[in-house]
Amino acid sequence: MRVVAALDFDDWYAAQRPRVYLAMLALSGDADLAADVTDEAFTRAVANWNRVSAMESPGGWVQRVALNVARRRLRRGRTERRLLRTIGGPSDVSPPTGEIWDLVRELPERQRVAVVLRYVADLTEPEIAIAMDIARGTVASTLAAARERLAGVLVEEEIEEDVQ
Repeated sequence: MRVVAALDFDDWYAAQRPRVYLAMLALSGDADLAADVTDEAFTRAVANWNRVSAMESPGGWVQRVALNVARRRLRRGRTERRLLRTIGGPSDVSPPTGEIWDLVRELPERQRVAVVLRYVADLTEPEIAIAMDIARGTVASTLAAARERLAGVLVEEEIEEDVQ
């Protein structure tokens, strides 16, 4: 039985991670999925290092964990895609378009989020306050500032067009 000392985790990780990642990449063909499941497997290994390091093959164990995580995620993804095709999902919905939405995307984050929650998600100010974890008054002032900023940009653009 091969026992890896607890102090050897860093060296073991450095030697094993590329192997696990490459195996998961070869199996899935998806670099992001391979990285995610590899990281998950090593997170579980370090959390249970006393037990894992005493195993005959810690490398085999971490490969098995990564493979199981990958299988679950791939299966879940197939199920989600099937359900979305059945019930219609976000892929059937287009994001808001037009010049005004281009301007909204340029707002500071808090203003942008408030505007989207109000005018796309159709939330009330109290609901937006809950969603953003801010006071209702802050929602009102944030929306007012966003509208003012958008109006200012639109007025500037109108003036520029009139000048040309």
